[in-house]
Amino acid sequence: MTAEALAGELRLPLFVIRLESLITRFMGETAAKLRLVFDEAHRRRGVYLFDEFDAVGSNRLATNDVAEMRRVLNSFLQFMEEPSATDSALVAATNHPSLLDRALLRRFDEVLRFEMPSSEEVRAIIKAHLAPMKYPKLTWKTIEAAADGLSQAEIVHAAEEAVKEAILAERGQVATADLTRQLNKRQSMKTVFAEEQERLG
Repeated sequence: MTAEALAGELRLPLFVIRLESLITRFMGETAAKLRLVFDEAHRRRGVYLFDEFDAVGSNRLATNDVAEMRRVLNSFLQFMEEPSATDSALVAATNHPSLLDRALLRRFDEVLRFEMPSSEEVRAIIKAHLAPMKYPKLTWKTIEAAADGLSQAEIVHAAEEAVKEAILAERGQVATADLTRQLNKRQSMKTVFAEEQERLG
């Protein structure tokens, strides 16, 4: 969403780099594909988004690292140093900043950290995604408590699911219970993923 907003403000096209098509199992091929991305950025001015960037930019000192991915990161760092007449904007996004190699911090001009939404932001997000439904007499303190610790995307998903549920039940409005039920589902999913991650070590 930030990359889209940035591209819109700059009036530039947004190009999303799909890492599943970039990374291959053949030695040298990933770096060669990465070279093509940077060549395009040098030719065509735009905003280039590398999502889930920890797949490429993970710390080269990590004990579980693969030598080929270290070479890919080295190539990425070198490509970023090359002069470009287009001044394309490179945006890298990750949910795991601790995994990134420190050398990347010197290459990017800005590092933005997105915190979880505040109570006021929770309200604004939900209101924006309840349309066209009505929502009279919502108990906001209960809803905010249920949304605590959830990301914007998770809150959006919960609000949209509450709207779908109300439409399927042929109701013209969303109640507090609809929203808290969906928010609690998202909280449960977070707990399951955390437990699974802990089990896998």
